[in-house]
Amino acid sequence: MSYSIFGQVVGVRKYVNGDIEIDFYHEDEITEYKYSSDASMSDNFPKELAETLASTLASDICTEIYFNENGSPTHIELEECDYDEADDEN
Repeated sequence: MSYSIFGQVVGVRKYVNGDIEIDFYHEDEITEYKYSSDASMSDNFPKELAETLASTLASDICTEIYFNENGSPTHIELEECDYDEADDEN
């Protein structure tokens, strides 16, 4: 069964070999996603999606990541985060 998660990018590490690591905050936890040019790595995030996610760091852009039945990401949706004004007052 396919599923999605909604959250924000809170950290990105890019390496000289082209690898990208992304810290994604959702449901009060951080999940790390990785892209590697080494295709043999399991759970390798697609390069195009990893670069798009990385570009949202330090912005008011929230992301929904969609996964297929096998747990592999299929696509992402970006939108402006909608913060409640009441949250700003607290």
